[in-house]
Amino acid sequence: MSPEPKVLNNNKIPRHIALIMDGNGRWARQRGEQRLFGHTKGVDAVREVLKAAKSFGVSFLTLYAFSTENWNRPKAEVDALMNLLVDSITNELPELQKQGVKLIVIGDIKGLPVKCQESLRSGMDTTKENKEITLVLALNYSAKWEITECVREISLKVAKKELLVNEITPALISSHLTTRDIPDPELLIRTSGEHRISNFLLWQLAYAEFYFTDTHWPDFGKEELKAAILSYQSRERRFGMVSEQL
Repeated sequence: MSPEPKVLNNNKIPRHIALIMDGNGRWARQRGEQRLFGHTKGVDAVREVLKAAKSFGVSFLTLYAFSTENWNRPKAEVDALMNLLVDSITNELPELQKQGVKLIVIGDIKGLPVKCQESLRSGMDTTKENKEITLVLALNYSAKWEITECVREISLKVAKKELLVNEITPALISSHLTTRDIPDPELLIRTSGEHRISNFLLWQLAYAEFYFTDTHWPDFGKEELKAAILSYQSRERRFGMVSEQL
């Protein structure tokens, strides 16, 4: 690893950053508030980080917003999160349009409440022509679910003789994932001090750089994103080669 730079190199900005937004509940408890207060403040952080990512020249920002495992949380919290999602999409849509943000969603959307599905589809349809930055929300998502669905789809094609076994390649697998139209992330950021990826983009993160910070998500903003990108730019990405080959 090279010494960490102080100024962003505009020629080494990661095209795609993935984010595990962690720590909303802990942030709220530290302030004597309910967990939902932290989730509400987390929406403000999303707004700031999205603007910062765009200003830095990032093309894709993927946020792990709700995993398949999150259904195991208390029902009241899950219901509140679903309502917050609907309200956030509705309230933020004019700003997304103004900023040229294209919204897409990965995950089992059909497993979300109907109001959430309608809000998300409306948001995606409204912003589909925008080109400044793509915001990817991972909702009701898990990498194991995604890979399982991929295997089922490919297996069905083999069973129908639409595909030969020796035609199954890494590229073919990638083309059957929910991220088929999105480049793999170069940088994964996780907030709130946890050092794991929690069933998130297991296939796509194969060559990503990881950045972990103790900062809780509601406190994560432009300067924290810049620090993560600076750390990324200090690293030598070899992809199996040696330094002399680069």
